[in-house]
Amino acid sequence: MRIALLEDEHEQAQHIQALLTDRGHQCDHFPNGRAFLSAVLHRSYDLLLLDWQIPDTTGIEVLEQVRANLSWQVPVVFLTQRDSEADIVRALDAGADDYLAKPAREAELIARINALARRTNPDDERELLTYGRFRIDTRQRTIELNDQNLTLTDKDFDLTLFLFQNQGRLLTRDMLLERVWGMANDINTRTVDTHMSRLRRRLGLNPENGFRIKTIYQRGYRLEAMEPQHNSGAGNSAVKQA
Repeated sequence: MRIALLEDEHEQAQHIQALLTDRGHQCDHFPNGRAFLSAVLHRSYDLLLLDWQIPDTTGIEVLEQVRANLSWQVPVVFLTQRDSEADIVRALDAGADDYLAKPAREAELIARINALARRTNPDDERELLTYGRFRIDTRQRTIELNDQNLTLTDKDFDLTLFLFQNQGRLLTRDMLLERVWGMANDINTRTVDTHMSRLRRRLGLNPENGFRIKTIYQRGYRLEAMEPQHNSGAGNSAVKQA
């Protein structure tokens, strides 16, 4: 998972980063709210880990900005010294998914993060997925549109699956390279653009089929659900350009 950590205490941040990295996660640390929000609103993270008391703002204010400006419900965990019932209730009411008091027990922190990941991405454990007119078989690695099998390369299948599992979420080019191409940093980001252009055609991502890939200028892409439009004169919608 890609995790953004808001923590102003350097030693504490280093400890948490090391713990998460040892468990296979990537953790980016930010010491203040301004840097944290800038990163979260322009990159793609799977989970946010927030301290409450930071120099330039509060964790609650950061959470409110995240919920107001992100188009998808990224999981948020508070990790703070404030442990009163009133504080916990306030954070959960503001949109936090979980709350731990410092010092957190390492095994519990990892278990709660993993539980949130499973809850946020339930499709990861299912073999047959249906998104409107699209049907994805993750075991057979096939995709059907209107009961017709679509011909895709292995990489296009992986990219399509990742898009549908994260619909509504901004996916940066760097994140797509990491998740779909296996952190191949030497691959030019134009590779992503080429694959996206091809998927628009091969998947028939247009209003008739209920989805579109929206390009977010200088940031990445977002798969968006649309109200399906019926066109009695349309032929095979899978070959239309979005």
